[in-house]
Amino acid sequence: MHYSGNKRLQEVAAGTRNPEADKVTVTELMKTKLTHDKINAYKATEDSDTRWILHLEPFFENMKAIQVTTPLLQRYVEKRQGEKAANGTINRELALLRAAFYLAYEATPPRVVRVPKFPMLTENNTRTGFLTDVQYDRLAAECNNIGLWLRTLLELGSTYGWRKSELLNLRVSQIELSAKVIRLEPGTTKNKDGREVTLTSTLVALLSSCIEGKRAGDYVITWPDGRSVKDFRGSWSKACVAARVPALLFHDLRRTAARSLRRAGVAEGVIMKIGGWRTRSVFERYAIVAQSDIRDAVAKLELAKEQPKSAQETVQTEQLDDSARIN
Repeated sequence: MHYSGNKRLQEVAAGTRNPEADKVTVTELMKTKLTHDKINAYKATEDSDTRWILHLEPFFENMKAIQVTTPLLQRYVEKRQGEKAANGTINRELALLRAAFYLAYEATPPRVVRVPKFPMLTENNTRTGFLTDVQYDRLAAECNNIGLWLRTLLELGSTYGWRKSELLNLRVSQIELSAKVIRLEPGTTKNKDGREVTLTSTLVALLSSCIEGKRAGDYVITWPDGRSVKDFRGSWSKACVAARVPALLFHDLRRTAARSLRRAGVAEGVIMKIGGWRTRSVFERYAIVAQSDIRDAVAKLELAKEQPKSAQETVQTEQLDDSARIN
């Protein structure tokens, strides 16, 4: 985009152009973006800090924002691919940088004169894992051997599809055993929406033990000594290996929950509300239909075709046959 001297002066006079825009650095844009995210309590601020410090900053730190072009961004992509970074990882990094540019562009006056075209990549590393019924039974037994807290996490994750962070931050006050209800408060979830669901009988029993003797503000998921659980990758890996599902991630329980609810005949709109999927496009990535589900559906169809017709259907058929003969 070419700007003449007169046009620049006009924009400055109108307050639509910052005379310092050509001097703004990528580092300044990113610091503004990271501060903005922290002030607004965005969930992924730690991830954003890591992406900037480890990958984006070494490449862009000495550059002015006006120097960032699509060919330059493509060179960054090639560099990260050379480091064996997955396409999804590179996309998250580019998305963070793009958001920093848009934040600066939408400021008054704009801190950058344009937002470059970002070369986003096709992601081919989408996970498809989920637990079958047999696998779930094995994993539940192994989690129970490790501790009540892990068994409860498994049950919550596979029943409602809630995210790990949502479950680890649960407080006793969010559970009403008498009403058989558990809720996530607005603002505490990834999409900021609150949720409230009915507890199953299994979860009533598990949660009753988890919160016994605790106060309203205490965490639900805790180690035996009462400390809140923050990182359980070691325990989860141990249980999964013993249950013969070593590649399973806790996040895969979202697919397990979506599949189980769909098999139970729950409407997709309701499943989305339970699990916190705001858009159908995102939900479809989790809505697993296994080959066994398809076989069951076809078997039900065949059974329905083989069942004898009802008396009313038989009469209607005979009437149609008589009409045909008369005509």
